[in-house]
Amino acid sequence: MRRIDAIGIGFGVFLAGGLFYAGFWLVGLDNQNAGIWSQVLLVGGLVGWLLTYIFRAVGKKMTYHQQREEYEEAFFQKRLDELTPEQLAQIQAEIEQEKGTQV
Repeated sequence: MRRIDAIGIGFGVFLAGGLFYAGFWLVGLDNQNAGIWSQVLLVGGLVGWLLTYIFRAVGKKMTYHQQREEYEEAFFQKRLDELTPEQLAQIQAEIEQEKGTQV
């Protein structure tokens, strides 16, 4: 995320809080109650966003983890493609040998 994106999101949240306040005030709440309820909505939205962030981080569904997995897969595929048929056969034989000793 770029700095201008973060500034825009912050400004948008600030503007949303003002719109919530104005909406509650227009509905008939006094200034204090309109302020309290607009803060309740903003804090509720923040807590909801935080929970989605935590679930994505714990579940490793963040962009960084996905990019790292794709990089590792491409790296190992490139290394596998560089092997000669003899080297590949030798590695397969070693794997079969390890499978036989583990059983």
